[in-house]
Amino acid sequence: MKIVDNFANLVLISQKLDSILPICENRGLFNPVLEPFQMTNILVIHGPNLNMLGKREPEVYGSDTLAVINQNLNQMADQNGVQLQTFQSNTEGDIVSCIQQAGVKEIEFIIINPAAYTHTSIAIRDAFLATRIPFIEVHLSNVYAREEFRMHSYLSDLAVGVISGFGKNSYLLAFEAAIIHCKQSSNKRTQ
Repeated sequence: MKIVDNFANLVLISQKLDSILPICENRGLFNPVLEPFQMTNILVIHGPNLNMLGKREPEVYGSDTLAVINQNLNQMADQNGVQLQTFQSNTEGDIVSCIQQAGVKEIEFIIINPAAYTHTSIAIRDAFLATRIPFIEVHLSNVYAREEFRMHSYLSDLAVGVISGFGKNSYLLAFEAAIIHCKQSSNKRTQ
C-alpha cells in the first residue's frame, strides 16, 4: 500500500511542477521550498539517444527536446543558487570519463539518465563506485511498464533514489531531491 501512496504523491508532485514551472518562469518567482544556500554543484548526465528527444518515440518519451529539459533545469538551478552542468553522450566511455572527472571538478551530486546503458553498463556502475559521488537515476518512461529487459538496472542499488515515468518531470523531481540531499549533507558537515 505504501508504494501506491508514494506513487500517487509523485503523480501529484509531477502535476504540480507542470502547473507551477510556467508561472515561476513568467513571473520570475523564487521557489520558497528550496531556499538558496552555499553554491552546490550538480551534474546532469544524459545517456544515449537522449539527443533525439522530441523526435524519438514521443508517445513513450514525450515531445520535449533535450534542450527544453536542460532549459527547465537551468531555470531551477538559477532560482535556487545552484551551479548546474549538463552532459550528453551516446558513448559509454565518454559517460564513464565524465563521472570520473566529476570528482576532480568537485561535483557534489549527479543526476543520470543512463538510458539503454542502465541495463548493460558495469563500467558506469564501477565509475560511480570509484568516485562515490551520490546520484539519482532518472528515466522519462516507467521502465517497469515496458519490456522485461528494461526492468534491470546496474545502477539502482547504488543510487540515492530512482525516479521514472514522469517524462521531463522525472528530471525536475530528481533535481529538487538532489538540492535537498546536498543541503542536508551540508548541514550535517557544519554541525
